[in-house]
Amino acid sequence: MGAIRIGVQLQPQHTSMADLRDAWQRADTLGVDSIWVWDHFYPLYGDPDGAHFEGWSIIAGMAADTRTAKLGAMVSCNTYRNPDLLADMARTVDHISGGRLYLGLGSGWFERDYVEYGYPFTTGPGRQAALVESLGRITARFAKLNPPPLGPMPIMLGASGERVGLRIVAEHADAWNTFGLPELYAHKNAVLTDWCVKVGRDPATIERTVLIMGDEQLGQWRDYVAAGAEHIIVGVDHPFDLEPVERLMGAVRAG
Repeated sequence: MGAIRIGVQLQPQHTSMADLRDAWQRADTLGVDSIWVWDHFYPLYGDPDGAHFEGWSIIAGMAADTRTAKLGAMVSCNTYRNPDLLADMARTVDHISGGRLYLGLGSGWFERDYVEYGYPFTTGPGRQAALVESLGRITARFAKLNPPPLGPMPIMLGASGERVGLRIVAEHADAWNTFGLPELYAHKNAVLTDWCVKVGRDPATIERTVLIMGDEQLGQWRDYVAAGAEHIIVGVDHPFDLEPVERLMGAVRAG
């Protein structure tokens, strides 16, 4: 097992851009391995009409305003943007960052985003099929872009469905993200490994990441590592107190 990586997800709701920017600068200075936002158009909890900012615009700002942390959306909703355009956006942001971008993708789930912004909200299987189609288009567009992406730009897929979602991860992803208690994470991780074997993929070539929330899950970090997590990402809401992230970094260093 290699070194455990630590990241932070800054949730872009109920906040100001000044506070978000301060938070990502502090996180980068702290030395986190990665900084993330989510890709929604409205808050996921609290006041449903509270302040909220668009994810890819934030990532572009972070790319220019940080120096060492890897960056990404955890994860972008596939059907919010034309996949060829998304590939070009990701390539451009990757260059702004100096090659530090993850391209995070998922099939989407937050119905209000679709309804309010005029996107068709299809069935779950339909959204998963669209994700697979988009992955092919994104890869093809990368090969045509001049210049190409600067960094390795791993594709992270967020998924937990055992019959389809984790199979798509095994077939297409460089990194995988999900959430839940350590026991559930261990089970999903094992299912992903099984899918890798079935599709002829080396399971070790997929980075295993997990999103954790709150002190209880933070205190279970060793259980997540035992369950297979290589990269632990701490979700932080406004006012963006990074003390839990710093505490986890210290605990991981101490073993």
